[in-house]
Amino acid sequence: MTQRTKWLVLGFAFSATFINYLDRQTLSVLAPVLLLQYHISAESYSRIVSAFMLAYTISNGISGRMLDRLGTKAGYAIAIALWSGAELLHALAKGAFGFGIVRFLLGVGEAGNYPAGVKLIAEWFPAKDRSLSAGVFNSGASIGAIIAPPLLAWIALTAGVRAAFVVVGLLGFLWLGLWLLVYRRPPQDTPPPSLSTRGSHLFRSKFLWQFTLSKAFSDPVWYFYTFWFPQYLRADFSFTLQQIGETAWIPFFTAAIGNVVGGLFFFPLLTACGSPQKARRIGVILFSLAMMSTVFIPACRSPRSGIALVSLATFGYSASLANLLALPADVYPQDAVASVWGFASVGSGFGGMLFALLTGWIVQRYSFSTAFVLFGLLPLVAAILVWFLPSHSGINVAEGAPVA
Repeated sequence: MTQRTKWLVLGFAFSATFINYLDRQTLSVLAPVLLLQYHISAESYSRIVSAFMLAYTISNGISGRMLDRLGTKAGYAIAIALWSGAELLHALAKGAFGFGIVRFLLGVGEAGNYPAGVKLIAEWFPAKDRSLSAGVFNSGASIGAIIAPPLLAWIALTAGVRAAFVVVGLLGFLWLGLWLLVYRRPPQDTPPPSLSTRGSHLFRSKFLWQFTLSKAFSDPVWYFYTFWFPQYLRADFSFTLQQIGETAWIPFFTAAIGNVVGGLFFFPLLTACGSPQKARRIGVILFSLAMMSTVFIPACRSPRSGIALVSLATFGYSASLANLLALPADVYPQDAVASVWGFASVGSGFGGMLFALLTGWIVQRYSFSTAFVLFGLLPLVAAILVWFLPSHSGINVAEGAPVA
């Protein structure tokens, strides 16, 4: 297979993640307008976010297994068709209940994106290139979040709020058509050893459970910035929709840089310690320290300093994730990677759902500053769990049985 083909495949994963985050950010960017229009409180908004997280959580437990069984091409196609259709339905929603329903449907489809992307990288890239390729693939999330505020604010101000949902939904179907037309499976000399057919053995793996727990603490931090940052700008600094469109992209720009830096930083770490797994874990630890910057938000008196601290945290998250995304492929065979990542994302979803509800409660009764302190401390817990992960799956690949 040629390098050109690999980059084309990576381009599909990047663009799918880009669209995924445009879809996810649409309601977040427009929330300051929609919440006022439909008299939706912070706690009601947190329930809408939790409806997405509930569906995302449940579906992650299914999507990984589906991808390992159906293959990357069919699995990716089903996922993006589901979430793009759900995005279109947002244009028909009215009030908290309606948005809760369509966000739930969006979560069902979006759960397939990361298991598909991780599986795609495991199939097409060797271990030494996976941190960088994972960083490029995941940068689609950051780029989507960068583009979302100015693009969606412009569409809403010129064509109406509901037009934004329609435009973004149709973009997903454009990707789907190109994917079905162009993508072909990678050539395989011999089939990889199978674990996906013995899914029950995966659940006996200590690595799987501890990795899942780490994501339950790390990913809610990103969800907080994704779903609540525009609201923070409005609540604490009285930003208008236009001002949000002009500034809310900045933390996601630094996140995009973090994806590349995290992937590139893996190479000197690998040279220094000689082990891909150890290099990735060190990267996670170092970049998680940057994520703790938001504990200083309560001292901020200007939007500039608040945006700067959040931007440092999002940089750290993405740089850390570039290394974390590649870890399952170091431990499990290719036909189990999507299942592992899907199951770990169930932990991510439960954590995101729990902390979304907690965020609404904190913001309603206290302030955004209190929430930022909480989300500045969570990465430390996640990083410790990653550092002490077992160095192997605990599964005998040949027999699909637990290692004694």
